[in-house]
Amino acid sequence: MTTFGYLCSLILMCILVSSNAQLQQNFYAKSCPKAEKIILEYVHKHIPNAPSLAAALIRMHFHDCFVRGCDASVLLNFTSSSGSQTEKVGIPNLTLRGFSFIDDIKKIIEAECPGVVSCADIISLVARDSIVVIGGPFWNVPTGRRDGTISIASETLSDIPSPFSNFSTLQNDFAKKGLDLKDLVLLSGAHTIGVSLCTSFSNRLYNFTGTFGTQDPSLDSEYAANLKAKKCKTINDNTTIVEMDPGSFKTFDLSYYKLLLKRRGLFQSDAALTTSTTTKTYINQLVAGSLKEFYVEFAQSMEKMGRIEVKTGSTGEIRKHCAVVNS
Repeated sequence: MTTFGYLCSLILMCILVSSNAQLQQNFYAKSCPKAEKIILEYVHKHIPNAPSLAAALIRMHFHDCFVRGCDASVLLNFTSSSGSQTEKVGIPNLTLRGFSFIDDIKKIIEAECPGVVSCADIISLVARDSIVVIGGPFWNVPTGRRDGTISIASETLSDIPSPFSNFSTLQNDFAKKGLDLKDLVLLSGAHTIGVSLCTSFSNRLYNFTGTFGTQDPSLDSEYAANLKAKKCKTINDNTTIVEMDPGSFKTFDLSYYKLLLKRRGLFQSDAALTTSTTTKTYINQLVAGSLKEFYVEFAQSMEKMGRIEVKTGSTGEIRKHCAVVNS
């Protein structure tokens, strides 16, 4: 082989190695062997006392991964040196919660292994462990993510799928992140737990076409009447909390999909899943199948989401405090 040929092979090998320098199971086995156990024990201790936090933490994971990848950029606070507002204050993230939960775990991990475990991995592991504790599915969480150093509020609007989105917008939002229509249906299944404020869907009840008094015709009229009478009594209600999966919002089950087929999805983005033949077929298959089958498929999509644009190797950093970049 010529010197040139050898160099080309070496460069190609480096490219392949770097592209495969991805995540792995038990990444911290040697550098911080107790890390995953510490996280699991903390979750086991606190989530049973606040089970609604499980839905909040998986939502945080989702919102983090869709902006700059799964790099904990959602945790960063504004500082004068950064010169811009961070994702935390982006409109889609104003209702996020669980930040102190992540901070508390980070403190314990830092005491055990300073500067080793990333905030991004903590979010990913906490999301999974919290769902398992409330009786939901388990999925593999390979680790080795590193933390990002950039967080920009405006990117939340352009990258995080909106509850007001139609099907084509959702399809594009997911495709940009390497996720397909099956992932869209499965990840939306997380709406089987948790709650929402009226502001995320009240336009469907009161102002759907931009004219006050118009209602979304794709929303079941009986369900809409019930929401207006008992929950979101005015279009300006920004405090009332509504279950995303009424009657089953604490249980990770197939009820969400059954409601979609009855035109009782809470958000426009939920209803949008029934407007495509492909996604509606997936929904029907899930409803006809077993809970175990749903769990297996949901797990695959969650692991796929957890790999979005991850920073590994020497990219990014391991933050000492999740809310600020290292100085």
